[in-house]
Amino acid sequence: MAAEEAELIKSSLPEIILQVYHIGSTSIPDIKAKPILDFVLVVDDLERFDQEADQLKGLGYKAKGERGISGRRFFSKDTDGVRSHHLHAFEQGHSEIERHLLFRDYLRTHPEAARRYQELKEELAQRFPNRSGNYTEAKSDFILSMDEVARYWHQRKQGE
Repeated sequence: MAAEEAELIKSSLPEIILQVYHIGSTSIPDIKAKPILDFVLVVDDLERFDQEADQLKGLGYKAKGERGISGRRFFSKDTDGVRSHHLHAFEQGHSEIERHLLFRDYLRTHPEAARRYQELKEELAQRFPNRSGNYTEAKSDFILSMDEVARYWHQRKQGE
């Protein structure tokens, strides 16, 4: 499903969207995840993207602005009245692109860390069943620590 959606997204703005990456828990094998597909879009020029982003409406996406991250354009999509997709669009070179990809890649190659992330998310989903803001905030410390570990892992891997 993620590959098909990524292709639809890219084809909606082929001159502007340079890359579509599947991120988030659904991109990590063998862990439980909420049924929400998350994507990072890498765009050539954010101003140009802003002018053409209405094309994503045709795919069911709603623009939500930066949502707390400077230089991001966030979009969501519902399927049958339930949130099913998130898009995070950044101009090429934005540091958040690498951060998202390193986090994903680290968890893909470190099953124990992925399992700990899954367990935390399950606990938080029970604690905050209808408060997604609290859920997101409560997992941020884990994500920040994994970001550091993933960056270090990547640097060591590059040095090999």
